[in-house]
Amino acid sequence: MSTVLIEIRRAKLEDAEAVAETHDSAWRAAYQGIIPGTELDKLISRRGPDWWDSAIRKGSRIALMQFGDHIAGYANYGRNRARSLFYDGEVYEIYLKPEFQGLGFGRRLFSAARRDLVQSGMKSLVVWALSDNEPALEFYKALGGRAVARSSERFGTRVLDKVAYAWQA
Repeated sequence: MSTVLIEIRRAKLEDAEAVAETHDSAWRAAYQGIIPGTELDKLISRRGPDWWDSAIRKGSRIALMQFGDHIAGYANYGRNRARSLFYDGEVYEIYLKPEFQGLGFGRRLFSAARRDLVQSGMKSLVVWALSDNEPALEFYKALGGRAVARSSERFGTRVLDKVAYAWQA
């Protein structure tokens, strides 16, 4: 019998390539058919190992979900960037590789990011999701998120609606 260690930890420089690979597979699974193909490819290619290496070096808050020797997912978070929304923190992104979805790992990763924000004095948080990404919307609702704002974002020639979900500590 073998035991697989599952842990959530901060990203280290040597994780940059694995995070880039996780980003690639998670984004393709989440946004295929939502974000136009060429735009999706551009967005993914901008976030290669060098981008993640730089983000880690600059001290970005990136929590990793590690399943044995594999990075299963990540959360990137910090201070709220939307001045019009009065929440302290923001989860900028939270993604799992497709094979790790639906197992409760996303909930654990989100809780760890939220806990880190609260420990840093950020008692409320917001996260944005594309309205066409039904699994994400259901995920945030299941976590107790409350829809508080709507906006849109342009991807090439397509403008997509997005919704903000918020939580209080």
